[in-house]
Parts: sequence; C-alpha cells; structure tokens
Amino acid sequence: MEDLINGRCGWCGTDELYMAYHDQEWGKLVTDDKTLFEFLVLESSQAGLSWITILRKREGYRKAFCDFDTERVAQMTDEDVERLMRFEGIVKNRQKIKSTITNARLFLAIQKEFGSFYNYTLSFFPDRKPIINTFRSLSEIPVTSPESEAMSKDMKKRGFKFFGPTICYAHLQASGFINDHLIDCVCRKG
Repeated sequence: MEDLINGRCGWCGTDELYMAYHDQEWGKLVTDDKTLFEFLVLESSQAGLSWITILRKREGYRKAFCDFDTERVAQMTDEDVERLMRFEGIVKNRQKIKSTITNARLFLAIQKEFGSFYNYTLSFFPDRKPIINTFRSLSEIPVTSPESEAMSKDMKKRGFKFFGPTICYAHLQASGFINDHLIDCVCRKG
C-alpha cells in the first residue's frame, strides 16, 4: 500500500466515503460521549471485517441503535436482538448485536464513575493528553499501544466485548486520542 495517495494517508485510497472520513473525522479529538459511543459501536462491529464495510453501513447502525443514544441502546431487549438480526443495514451477528447492548450498559456505568467516557479514556494517557505521532510511513504505525492495551484490559475486566487491544487502538485513532496521520498528510498541514 502506498504511504500517501493524493496527499492523504494511503489507507483511505480514492474511495470518496473513505477520503471524507479520513479528512473530516479520523484523528480529530472527540470530546463528546455520544460520538465516542458511536465510534465504540462501529469499531467493535468491525472486529474481523474491513473498516470500509462498517463505514458503508454507518447509517444502518445509526437507525438500528437509536441514533447511538446510549441509554436507549442499554434498554434494548432480546426482542430487539431478534428484530436487529433481520435488519438489513448492519452486520447480522448475534454476538456483536448483544455486545452492543451490553457495552452500552457498561458505557453508562463508566460515565457514572468517571463523569464521562472522555475522562475515562484520558485516564490511560500520560498527562491525560492525546498522543500525536510523527510517522512518515504506514508501515511505522503500530496496531496496538501501551494505552490501547491498558484500556482494553480494563474494559475487558468490566465486561466489554469485541474490544481487544487492536480494536481499542483503532478506536483511539478514530477518535483522535492517538493522531496517526502521516507527517506529510494534508490533514497534518491544515
């Protein structure tokens, strides 16, 4: 894979949806919990699949999971799981659907304990500040970090599903706690 394509990190290629996601969202710090929950749902749904697959189903996930309203998702029942198993707009994986509901309940518990999921996430970072990496090549970007490993381990202990260190790292990249835009990417120069 080329490091840069059209001045962007090469992983997004030339797909318009992927480029828009790269330019407008990926690596930009997210401070609101609703968006952090959305990224958590999407990233955990991605486990074992390509990110573009989930990105193309994002609107389906938005409809299926109450516009990512954590409290409403946390109240979903087995009946909702069965309904979502027939819903066309998402990946129909019973374990992932059930884990989204479980993860919503655990997300709410973290909000209660830490004041926000944003505060919880920052608790895994040195000086409670996001990390801005200075990679020149896609091959330099790791798939995990000490922060993603510690956060994933803590979340697993709390009962979160489909959120191992690699998925956690992708979540931290997407939500800007770790900025991995290559040094020569247009998003680093703006």
